Amino acid sequence: MKKPSFYNKEGYPSPTEYYAELHLMEEEMEKQRELHKFRPLVYVCSPYAGDIARNTAQARRFSKFAVDEGFLPITPHLFFTQFLNDANPDDREIGMYMGLVLLTKCSELWVFGERMSAGMLREIKKAQKRGIRIRYFNEECQEVMK
Repeated sequence: MKKPSFYNKEGYPSPTEYYAELHLMEEEMEKQRELHKFRPLVYVCSPYAGDIARNTAQARRFSKFAVDEGFLPITPHLFFTQFLNDANPDDREIGMYMGLVLLTKCSELWVFGERMSAGMLREIKKAQKRGIRIRYFNEECQEVMK
C-alpha cells in the first residue's frame, strides 16, 4: 500500500485529502490484521452418512459458524469425501483415521446436533482420551451443556 502524498496533483499542500487517505489506509490495514489474526484449530464433528446432502450443508454451516467465531475449522467429512468413497469400508476407515490424526492437532472438538453417529462417537472418545476440550452445540449453533 502506497502512502498518500501530502501534496495534490498541482503540487500544493492538501492536508485534508492527505489525512483522509491516510485514515482510509489505516482502516484497511486494521481490517487486514483482523482477517489474518491467529485462529485456534477446532474440529467440527457432525453426522455425514444418511441424508448426505443435508448433512453436508449442515457441516458447511457449522464450519462457517466456527470461522465467524474466530476459529479455523477442520471438517474432515467435507474434505476427505471429495476423494474417498464413504460407502467403501476401506475408504471410510482411511478417512476416519486421517480425521482422528487431524483431531489431535486441534484445541477443541465441537459436536453439532443431537444424533451421534458411530464416527462421531469415535471422535468424541479420541478427544476425551487426548484431553481435548469438547463443546456441544445444537443444530442452530447454540452451545448446550452435556
